[in-house]
Amino acid sequence: MPQADCAKLEYSAAPAEMDSALARNVLRFAVRHPRILNMNRLPLVSGSRFSRITVPVLFLSLFGFSAAFSVAQTTTTPNTASPAAKKKKHLAARTAAHPAVAHVVPVVYRKPVLAAAAVGTASVGSPKPTIAVTTGAATAAPIIRGGPWTEPTYADSTQGDNIDGEDLEVRKAAVEALGDYNGSVVAVDPNTGRVLTMVNQKVALSTGFQPCSTVKVSVALAALSEKAVDPTAKIKLPGGPKMDMTYALAHSINLYFATLGEKMGFEKVAYYAHLFGYGEKAGLNISGEQPGHYPSAIPQNGGVGMLTSFGEEIQQTPLQLAALMSAIANGGTLYYLQYPHSQAEGDDLVPRIKRRLDIAKAIPLVEPGMRGAVEFGTAHRARDDGAIAGKTGTCSNEHTHLGWFGSFNEVGKRKLVVVVLLTGGRPAIGPLAAGIAGEVYRKLGEKNYFASSAPMIPASLIASQICCSQ
Repeated sequence: MPQADCAKLEYSAAPAEMDSALARNVLRFAVRHPRILNMNRLPLVSGSRFSRITVPVLFLSLFGFSAAFSVAQTTTTPNTASPAAKKKKHLAARTAAHPAVAHVVPVVYRKPVLAAAAVGTASVGSPKPTIAVTTGAATAAPIIRGGPWTEPTYADSTQGDNIDGEDLEVRKAAVEALGDYNGSVVAVDPNTGRVLTMVNQKVALSTGFQPCSTVKVSVALAALSEKAVDPTAKIKLPGGPKMDMTYALAHSINLYFATLGEKMGFEKVAYYAHLFGYGEKAGLNISGEQPGHYPSAIPQNGGVGMLTSFGEEIQQTPLQLAALMSAIANGGTLYYLQYPHSQAEGDDLVPRIKRRLDIAKAIPLVEPGMRGAVEFGTAHRARDDGAIAGKTGTCSNEHTHLGWFGSFNEVGKRKLVVVVLLTGGRPAIGPLAAGIAGEVYRKLGEKNYFASSAPMIPASLIASQICCSQ
């Protein structure tokens, strides 16, 4: 039975009008889809009407079953086919009757399978196997539940990276934390804008991906800057409960931020988004970096509400999210991100300020929700002994599942921004990205990385104006 027809069945037919085949279909649907019943998507009648319908339905179904069974016994010839032939015939019949369920096992339940086109030998850990993938017009891609996903969930995310100017200690922690997952990890010093490591530079420097729920951080800052919301007041959401900004950020409540977006309007939302770095390059002369994309008009799919809750039509790069997280971590300075090409260049790096954001008063109102996400919300996998503030994001875009997490730590003498982006199938989700970022912080903490102070840079060497063209 097609899903559209099964989504809502009503027991409106009189018992005399329900033949045995219909009765069996109704009962079969109820048995096969108990979840629909539990979700109250199958409206049932109550009282005497239910009994008047149920009893005849059961009687007719039993009568039809017994009649069909007796006919089969008297007319069917013995089946001498082999068990394998029977199984093959059964699977073919089931596939023809239910094409929607003729799928392979979801990737989340399978061992990592590494495509030769995307995977080589791992640089960390034991070597990972590669398999040859045959492509061509005659080869059909397997149908995967929820997919088909166009990006592999597992890959060697270090392949092709240039690490000459990176902090090798941070690099090692990031690579080990990411493991076999297909994604990118970017770590930044928020007080200078130096990119300490950029794992999977192909992804980090790409045209960008939908930000999913990480966009809610910039929306919260915009709403506070516009005084469009009292962060401590509980807002009554349409058809929902009351909640404040801390709870909404920690649990990533879409309706809360959709409401804020509708209240502010597209022009104000877009103004602050561009101010925070969307739609422009985050780095200074970083070869291959792309500016992402921010829509010039209200998205057709869902309007401003989808823009401010899911980031509809936005293309965000890991570098852009890292730059915004750095500005929140350091009190409001949006630095140009700089990626040294050598250790000497990293040692001599001079921070360059892109602009100063007037968000100093808003940051203390946003941080509790970001800390709450780690302590009891969507990013609890990142929880560590030290305080971490962050925001997850999970969504699908163009047959690719995306898992985001942007964060910074608040313990020790040295702050660090860590952004994780996962791409692939269903395992690529925000909570998993948060767990990977948390592992980066833990590994560096074990090495006492945060106990030592970062090198001091004289204030006279820091450019206080917009210094450079991109």
